[in-house]
Amino acid sequence: MATNSYTGVKNSVAEHAHDGEFGCSLKELRSVMELRGTEALQKILDSYGDVNELCNRLKSSPINGLGGHPPDIDKRKLVFGQNLIPPKKPKTFLQLVWEALQDVTLIILEVAAIVSLGLSFYQPPESEGAHCGTGAGGVEDEGESEAGWIEGAAILLSVVCVVLVTAFNDWSKEKQFRGLQSRIEQEQKFTVVRNGQVVPVPVAEIVVGDVAQIKYGDLLPADGILIQGNDLKIDESSLTGESDHVRKTLEKDPMLLSGTHVMEGSGKMLVTAVGVNSQTGIIFTLLGAGEDDEDEEKEEKKKAKEQKKQDGSVDNKKKAKAQDGAAMEMQPLNTDEAGDLEEKRKANLPKKEKSVLQGKLTKLAVQIGKAGLVMSAITVIILVVLFIVDTFWVQGLPWEQTCTPVYIQFFVKFFIIGVTVLVVAVPEGLPLAVTISLAYSVKKMMKDNNLVRHLDACETMGNATAICSDKTGTLTMNRMTVVQVYIADTHYRRVPEAELIPSTTMDLLLLGISVNCAYTTKIMPTEKEGGLPRQVGNKTECALLGFLRDMKKEYQAVRNEIPEEKLYKVYTFNSVRKSMSTVLKNADGSFRMFSKGASEILLKKCYKILTASGEPKVFRPRDRDDMVKKVIEPMASEGLRTICLAYRDFPAKDGEPDWENESDILTSLTCVCVVGIEDPVRPEVPDAIKKCQRAGITVRMVTGDNINTARAIATKCGILLPGDDFLCLEGKEFNRRIRNEKGEIEQERIDRIWPKLRVLARSSPTDKHTLVKGIIDSTITEQRQVVAVTGDGTNDGPALKKADVGFAMGIAGTDVAKEASDIILTDDNFSSIVKAVMWGRNVYDSISKFLQFQLTVNVVAVIVAFTGACITQDSPLKAVQMLWVNLIMDTFASLALATEPPTESLLLRKPYGRNKPLISRTMMKNILGHGVYQLTIIFTLLFAGEKIFDIDSGRNAPLHAPPSEHYTIVFNTFVMMQLFNEINARKIHGERNVFDGIFNNMIFCTIVFGTFVIQIVIVQFGGKPFSCVGLTVDQWLWCVFLGFGCLLWGQVISTIPTSHLKFLKTAGHGTQKEEIPDEELEDMEDLDEIDHAERELRRGQILWFRGLNRIQTQIRVVNAFRNSLSPYEGLEKPESRTSIHNFMTHPEFRIEDSEPHIPLIDDTDAEDEGPTKRNTTPTPPPPPSPSSNQNNNAVDSGIHLFIDGSKTATPCIPLSPMHSLETSL
Repeated sequence: MATNSYTGVKNSVAEHAHDGEFGCSLKELRSVMELRGTEALQKILDSYGDVNELCNRLKSSPINGLGGHPPDIDKRKLVFGQNLIPPKKPKTFLQLVWEALQDVTLIILEVAAIVSLGLSFYQPPESEGAHCGTGAGGVEDEGESEAGWIEGAAILLSVVCVVLVTAFNDWSKEKQFRGLQSRIEQEQKFTVVRNGQVVPVPVAEIVVGDVAQIKYGDLLPADGILIQGNDLKIDESSLTGESDHVRKTLEKDPMLLSGTHVMEGSGKMLVTAVGVNSQTGIIFTLLGAGEDDEDEEKEEKKKAKEQKKQDGSVDNKKKAKAQDGAAMEMQPLNTDEAGDLEEKRKANLPKKEKSVLQGKLTKLAVQIGKAGLVMSAITVIILVVLFIVDTFWVQGLPWEQTCTPVYIQFFVKFFIIGVTVLVVAVPEGLPLAVTISLAYSVKKMMKDNNLVRHLDACETMGNATAICSDKTGTLTMNRMTVVQVYIADTHYRRVPEAELIPSTTMDLLLLGISVNCAYTTKIMPTEKEGGLPRQVGNKTECALLGFLRDMKKEYQAVRNEIPEEKLYKVYTFNSVRKSMSTVLKNADGSFRMFSKGASEILLKKCYKILTASGEPKVFRPRDRDDMVKKVIEPMASEGLRTICLAYRDFPAKDGEPDWENESDILTSLTCVCVVGIEDPVRPEVPDAIKKCQRAGITVRMVTGDNINTARAIATKCGILLPGDDFLCLEGKEFNRRIRNEKGEIEQERIDRIWPKLRVLARSSPTDKHTLVKGIIDSTITEQRQVVAVTGDGTNDGPALKKADVGFAMGIAGTDVAKEASDIILTDDNFSSIVKAVMWGRNVYDSISKFLQFQLTVNVVAVIVAFTGACITQDSPLKAVQMLWVNLIMDTFASLALATEPPTESLLLRKPYGRNKPLISRTMMKNILGHGVYQLTIIFTLLFAGEKIFDIDSGRNAPLHAPPSEHYTIVFNTFVMMQLFNEINARKIHGERNVFDGIFNNMIFCTIVFGTFVIQIVIVQFGGKPFSCVGLTVDQWLWCVFLGFGCLLWGQVISTIPTSHLKFLKTAGHGTQKEEIPDEELEDMEDLDEIDHAERELRRGQILWFRGLNRIQTQIRVVNAFRNSLSPYEGLEKPESRTSIHNFMTHPEFRIEDSEPHIPLIDDTDAEDEGPTKRNTTPTPPPPPSPSSNQNNNAVDSGIHLFIDGSKTATPCIPLSPMHSLETSL
């Protein structure tokens, strides 16, 4: 059969001339890889004989792999394709321009400009101009009236500028994004065997015919067929959707697919399909991610998809992490996030809130926008009314046909003024500032060894309140060495000479360690002179191999004698077994099994121990307890990890044991020795942890190590301080404490533990996940906790995903962990996390700085335009000038203020928390304070400027009048004040020295200086388009001096203590989930994200229903007062004082007058128990009240109320606002 099929292959090879080198074509391999299980085996048998024959045809060797010669590798790439999936085409610059044009304000401006242009070209008949009223007359002369088109043209020009700047920003952002992606791609490596050497190669360099080594935690980069495997289990859910792990064996199912995760075991595979020909590549091609999309339909779909993806990556920055993964994670074969799953996942994903910052900003922007809209509408109405009253009533003119165009021209002018007010009011620079700030931070964080995969992670990190860190490799150096050993009845404090140990014991030790460590683990010679030998692979195993070396024994000789193929059976290490065993078959048919594992687990399974003479003697439980006390605990208390090495013989006469029955196999072992392995603490960690604690971040250590080791290391790091009252728990004890009688986890029980817990030892991956989830869901603190988690193993995946920010280890981390993380620490070092916190806080502060600056300008510009227009019927700041101010404010200021580098002082304050407003009281004080100063100056100049400077007044100028010196001075002073105020905005916490560190930020200096130069050019040479006239040096000096006054005034403002200004409100709170009433949550079920802007707009409809509820509430509060029960006990919480919204969103206060025992409820109960626990409180529930909304939020407002348990257990959701109205009435 084999020969026939071989000739068949020969013919097919003849057809593909360029396949001639190899014994099988691309098509054949593809068809083989499409089969599964027994069918696939059959096909391989029929076509090739076996895997080794297939290796030969692909000119590769199962033992030595490919030769690795460049010409051969290139040839394979040519014939079988490269291991890349071509990325989507990026958006072109024009597409981005088109998108930028979709902005509503810009569209309004364009319309206004075009109308203005059109009208300026229409000349009313000359003679009749006079009788159209005084407002219309007074057109100076021919040349002037012809210049009417300039204003429209200038507006259009500035719109073009804004659009180009936005598009360019998006484009460079996308470019950065792609750069980041390609950087991740280059860093992703995979081990293959080439020319008998195990070498890591970049994933894109893997070719068909390579022999790849796969191990626990890998994400397979290509399709292949198993050559040899130990206990291999694969998670194929990314392709099949089945969550069960699939066992891979040579006999049953040898097919390995790209994009699947190795969950257990190790092995070797022959790569048979790469890139677009691999199973995942095929899916990608179907999705149109490849280049082939001729037909329109595909084009359309692709556009929609791309649109989705783009938005995901750029604007919202946070679609659920899983999908973002697809955009951001490695494009060559980040297969498991492929698009078909994207659809599936979207369905099951919990709704993600936008990131904290995003939410607060959207809300703020919508509120400001609304205010601006109202202001601009009022401006236009007032102008129109004034004009009509003046012309038709005061002057008493009839409306004449010939005058219509003139009047229309006036109306257009008013409309343009209104639009400019709106333009200035809408802070379209906000998204820009956020983007620049985040992009800049991400770029800089690269230098600090943080590779950010999800943009908003760096901002969330600034709010972090807890870090749950792994021990090995993060807090410690992950360079393990054996420093103590208990062997042959003696406890050696340092590694003994080989001569001191009985030879039989020594032989067992040598054989046991050599074969029972993964063959991928090796100790390589040093790279540089005098350095330590390099440890490759699992570090604990490296320590054991190093232990052999220290005793002058060579493990490689043993491995050469017993290659991996000769191992009879391997039980690989996993988090359940906590041990690893390897079985060898002896010549006489007997078996010998070597085991190594955590000492307290393995010693329980030992029944003999080798003595000083090398003979085994019985090892009783009593001896074991002795050993634990005398050997293991002293080792552990010095921070050593203890590993027990043991073996077991299966005599030939008993026949072959049942290898699947693990519990019977792994018992009655003979203990050879116990070693103490040291992993020194990284020198910079204690300092980093101190910084975290000072910054209000709690560091917890979660480790699989024994509790004494963990405690010792936690003390060395400074996580545990002597004399503090903190908990160190083992996983078992932790589980016992958090579960009730039925074995269910209860949040309330976790809440009793986590605030004091500092070390969780011997923890399983689920414990880590439970702890993280418990802390995040906890309600006992005022702010919700923001948790960061570090992890490196596959089993850390769930915890990394659950955490607000997941850090994966770049060096030691498995692909699965990296996939689940938000930030990758490229140097595996804890102190890099502190840098991430600094950057995160810096992003937040940068945006607050920008807001402080922006809002001051907004307030002033809007008020000036509004009052000016109403009093003088002409805005003192012209449309084009406003747009220039807008450009300074938005684009340049966002660049300047968003790129401030972080300082150490950021780590001296506590985290802001989720509902801290964006604009603090201090900032509000600065905004209003500077607003007052600027308005005073501008109005003085506007109404008395002509007298002060002795120039012609610019007020009441006719329609196309030339620009006046007066208004130029007003404009110039306004801009100067903004420039100096930009320096003030650098500090938002009321610091006095605003110049502190200003030269560390060259971008800032350049922008301020540049703006100043451009302003000089605009004023001196701007002429008609900018409505400017050149000013004298005297006038310039006055303008600059008035601007400089901002800095002096800033000092005055910072003298006033904020605490005295109780009337100041804060703004820009985040929306808490519980603030969203149930009815709205119901409507949002189908949305991917909760969009705060939409909520704001819809809120109006619900408000008046709420009004009724509030009146009821107030009546109840009054009643409660009569009963001398002060509901204000808890009300003075900051959030209840600062915003009336909280009253609007908690209309559900309910104070039962009949219940005098209210405030006496046991503290712990009222504070943190979810509704489910409420009904277990001993006191009888009060009668239900008529309030419609049972979703009681009293706890939020800090009043401990008694709540009707029967109702709250299942919050009843009113059918509609109307329904709640009826019930409340």
